[in-house]
Amino acid sequence: MQRTLRLTRELSLLATEPPPGITCWQNGQLDDLRAQILGSADTPYEKGIFSLEIIVPERYPFEPPKIRFLTPIYHPNIDSAGRICLDVLKLPPKGAWRPSLNISTLLTSIQLLMAEPNPDDPLMADISSEYKYNKQLFLLNAREWTEKYAGQ
Repeated sequence: MQRTLRLTRELSLLATEPPPGITCWQNGQLDDLRAQILGSADTPYEKGIFSLEIIVPERYPFEPPKIRFLTPIYHPNIDSAGRICLDVLKLPPKGAWRPSLNISTLLTSIQLLMAEPNPDDPLMADISSEYKYNKQLFLLNAREWTEKYAGQ
């Protein structure tokens, strides 16, 4: 009941006042959502449209939603299955999820992670070392993937 009310309110807010470059909607059931994040300007993901799947657990908001990229993305913190390494997507003690956070906040955090990768906490070690030691090659590869998989 509490979860349904909260999700309904969050989705309504996401529809009327979405964060810049982010859209989110229901995909059938209330606990199965889809989102799109536009790649931010001045990043290798610029002009890309990235689709995400959001599965809201039964215990939400006391447990974070499971979010993964459906669009392939070349990024040190996102693996080939679309899983995202981000502290707010995990419960404490390893993560920083709090019930006061919401789906809008999470999507904004993911958008920020896209713009500023964290190479010190990678899911993709090879991409991370490329980001650290050969940034030009990383930017080239990330742009290429964006055009190939996230182009309009």
